[in-house]
Amino acid sequence: MVQTSASFRRDANDVEGSISLSEIISALSYALDLTEGAVHGHALRSCLLGMRIAAEAKLPADQTSGLYFALLLKDIGCSSNSSRMCEIVGGEGRAIQAGVPHKPDLSTLKLLWQNVLPRAGAAAKVARILHIGLAEHKSNQEMIGLRCDRGASIVSKLGMGEFAAEAVRSLDEHWDGSGYPDSIRGEQIPLLSRICAIAQHLDIFSAGRGTQNAIDTLEERSGTWFDPQLVRLAVSLHRAGRLWANCSPSDSEQDTRQAVLDLDAGTSYTLEAGQIDQICEAFADVVDAKSHFTFRHSIGVADAAFGIAQTMGLPSDRIQLVRRAALLHDIGKLSVSNTILDKRAVLSASEWDAVRQHPRTTRLILERVRSFREMAIIAGEHHEKLDGSGYPDRLTARDLSLESRIIAVADVFGALSEDRPYRAGINLEDTLSIIAKVVPHQLDGDCFDALVSRVSGGRNAMVATTAHSAGSSLGYALGPAI
Repeated sequence: MVQTSASFRRDANDVEGSISLSEIISALSYALDLTEGAVHGHALRSCLLGMRIAAEAKLPADQTSGLYFALLLKDIGCSSNSSRMCEIVGGEGRAIQAGVPHKPDLSTLKLLWQNVLPRAGAAAKVARILHIGLAEHKSNQEMIGLRCDRGASIVSKLGMGEFAAEAVRSLDEHWDGSGYPDSIRGEQIPLLSRICAIAQHLDIFSAGRGTQNAIDTLEERSGTWFDPQLVRLAVSLHRAGRLWANCSPSDSEQDTRQAVLDLDAGTSYTLEAGQIDQICEAFADVVDAKSHFTFRHSIGVADAAFGIAQTMGLPSDRIQLVRRAALLHDIGKLSVSNTILDKRAVLSASEWDAVRQHPRTTRLILERVRSFREMAIIAGEHHEKLDGSGYPDRLTARDLSLESRIIAVADVFGALSEDRPYRAGINLEDTLSIIAKVVPHQLDGDCFDALVSRVSGGRNAMVATTAHSAGSSLGYALGPAI
């Protein structure tokens, strides 16, 4: 039985003031692992590995907190280049970037063959792989530079400090100067970046090839990609049996996350309301950066939902809840491939299934934060409709709270107004006309009235608009990738 927003009852332990920075960042880092084929739990395991290496290296205390959050957020810029990577590869680009070994071999070709143009014939695949090889340096410079700059900027916006931002920006630099984005070498590379790079490598290779292979390839790259001294420390921890606890994909993710939270026991602090808002806004930016067709979508939906809630006279704490849920309503879309999000043609049945799962994924991500449980339910209902025609759970009016109804109206308003791969954005008059056709059987009439009041001065303004509608059904206008 799915718990709905209408039936939600807050637990006495779900107190907003009890939320810590490590709790919310470790939970939302799960969303980053959904972007373009990464392994679930990667950020958490990388954090454990990196912090153990740092402890062995006797990392200065003033840098420890920065490293902790850099390890959890090192991939926060990845969504920025998802669309471009999809264009280059024709498939899941991050899977290729993550798994390419130091020396090209049969496994490299197999990885490329699986991910490049997955639906194309052999000739097209071969041609694209050759093109990728010839343009590798230029593409890496463009893609990694974009990701690193974007990631560092978001980490700074989150207030994680200079050490964390620098660590994220220089994550892909190599000890021998062959990395990106600045080709710096040796100890010019920030120490935290060097630790993050080793931790990332260890988790990616152990997940696919086992812990011994991860160590073997780490030693192979010592002095070229990685700091030799840090490599020796990691190998020493491995041999002593102190490196891999809770760091296997087969380990319980709950245990792994608890181990990560335990590491921050001495530095955690309670977040204030403004800091929680700031984190929600930052992750909304991450979601919207995944496709240029969704640029500022989450912010736009949050603004519309905030306006509707204010107009309807909701208490300030409920308005705040609505805005946060609207900011994060599409965080589950990080799990949807850009081959689907940016597709200009009609989606296949399997592609539609992937789209319909993103609200459920949103809920799974957000409910990892104890005090976000109600927000998780509301955000996960943004595609449900009053008549039961929505998804993913086909809920009906009796299941949907006022807050869920507000976000549903705001989301449709945003989706119609914005450009999509298959059409240009629709003007305000026609947008309101299209929405009016599905009120009140699919969307809430009072919420729609509040929206109209906010954007066009009242429902009377709809009379002429409705009489001269755009002629599109809601389904057609919204299309598959909302």
